[in-house]
Amino acid sequence: MVGHFDVLVTTDKSIPFQQRLSERPLALMILRAKSNTLRDLLPLVPALLEVLKAIRPGEVREIS
Repeated sequence: MVGHFDVLVTTDKSIPFQQRLSERPLALMILRAKSNTLRDLLPLVPALLEVLKAIRPGEVREIS
């Protein structure tokens, strides 16, 4: 299916307050770092990969 995805990965912390994610067919992963530069985000990748194995639609997880 073109355009289909299961998980949205973002640094936007306000999405859970703006959207009812429990009603959506996707999960949300919020990366919390000092900034959104690659240098600050790269250390979060190992934890991101672990959470991707278990996250389910409608869930919101934060990684810091």
